[in-house]
Amino acid sequence: MSTTATRATSGPARRRDQRGPGTVRPGGSPRPTATGPTTRTTTPAPTRRPLPPHILFAERLLAVLSGERPVHWMLGQTVGEAYDQLISLAPATPLRARGARPVIRRCGGFPLRPGVVEAFASIAAGEQVRAMAFRLEQGADRKWRCAAVELGGRSH
Repeated sequence: MSTTATRATSGPARRRDQRGPGTVRPGGSPRPTATGPTTRTTTPAPTRRPLPPHILFAERLLAVLSGERPVHWMLGQTVGEAYDQLISLAPATPLRARGARPVIRRCGGFPLRPGVVEAFASIAAGEQVRAMAFRLEQGADRKWRCAAVELGGRSH
């Protein structure tokens, strides 16, 4: 067996470039520092905290009240009279017939006691700004559900 055959199978190829790690190649691109296949080390993406439930529900309620989603989309996410309130609010809401898509400008929540949050949102549709208030309750399964909805001072 020849020496070239032994050398080819005995380990990784040796570096031919005599410059040290981190030096710049001709042409301006940095040279990889690994001796084998190029490996990249990436920093993990920052972990995102889940949004608070009142912000999630403000977006969900807005989707229903603007006609983007049907009312039955909220079936498993409501308790008590909230679903009936949405049924009466959704067809008549002024958020539906505006030229601009409504967006949430501000949203906040106040914990009344553990498992209950009173929340509000201001909704802008073009030049018009409306208020929305809603109550969230956390069930025994730890899921949040909407228990009441008011829009622009009208309770339904």
